[in-house]
Amino acid sequence: MNKKTTLSLGSFFILTSMYKILLRPLLFLFDPEAVHHFTFKLIRFTHSLGFGRLFRNLYQVKNKSLERQLFGLTFPNPVGLAAGFDKNAMLFKELSNMGFGFIEIGTVTPKAQPGNDQPRLFRLKEDAAIINRMGFNNGGVEEAVERLKANPKTGKKHVLIGGNIGKNKITPNENAVNDYIICFEALFDYVDYFVVNVSSPNTPNLRALQEKQPLTDLLQTLQDKNHLREKRKPILLKIAPDLTNEQLLDIIDIVSETKIDGVIATNTTISRDGLKSDNKDEMGGLSGRPLTKRATEVIRFLAEKSHKAFPIIGVGGIHSAKDALEKLDAGADLIQLYTGFIYEGPKLIKDINQAILTK
Repeated sequence: MNKKTTLSLGSFFILTSMYKILLRPLLFLFDPEAVHHFTFKLIRFTHSLGFGRLFRNLYQVKNKSLERQLFGLTFPNPVGLAAGFDKNAMLFKELSNMGFGFIEIGTVTPKAQPGNDQPRLFRLKEDAAIINRMGFNNGGVEEAVERLKANPKTGKKHVLIGGNIGKNKITPNENAVNDYIICFEALFDYVDYFVVNVSSPNTPNLRALQEKQPLTDLLQTLQDKNHLREKRKPILLKIAPDLTNEQLLDIIDIVSETKIDGVIATNTTISRDGLKSDNKDEMGGLSGRPLTKRATEVIRFLAEKSHKAFPIIGVGGIHSAKDALEKLDAGADLIQLYTGFIYEGPKLIKDINQAILTK
């Protein structure tokens, strides 16, 4: 190993082990969306230099006790990456090297769409939060499929992938089911499970699809398509944290009636209670630490009122191993990170998995 390589490795270790001290303050000086794209390029570049094994050695925790059997799938560990980070399935291999047990891509729509006007992504540093009004910006489902073809169907190199699907902005709600069907059919052979997203606050009128009858019809239609396949795929529903207890009881009824496989609780919130940051009133969905308590409440309510009738993936405000354990104790079977991953770095994944093992 030459001197230049040694220096590069030393720099790499400093950056990864001191993310919050060195790298994050630097990245947080710039526009959040620009930083997101830069970070993708940086991750891809480091892997092109052969640092994938180094990421795995630093962050992966391999232990049979971490494995979870759900929906007929084996999750290497219960910590996943939530949808919204890798919308277009561009970095699922590289991100899995950071210790995630599964990666959820999307939200994808049938046709490519640019999303809402910029700026549309805002850091709330004082609140350890993010507001986004991205609006399902993505390259379309076929683009994602082409990238997912590189994921081996089985074996040690297979990355467990969830496909989060939605509707195009221009599609009226009365025709929304067709968009979900298109995405479902296109992704079927390339994802391990599906997530139906009707809870983003950034697509006009999308949340109206959470009402009991339209949601039941949508999920039942997808289930009917699912059962026509030789081997069906798990279907989950992602819900908003802003639902009332009565609406959450409706969700339990819908899951029971349509026999979908589970619920992801929760998406971003439109609430702004208790925020301190100057840009707290930006429109969009709020994620991060302010969502910690509410997301856990929703998980506990669903688990208790349904008597654990279906699996729950818990997401929302997980910034520490303690936050993760609270969600698991509340009734979550798996968890997902997004904003906590941005604020805390990949070490958070390792910390959570180690905490689960020592619990």
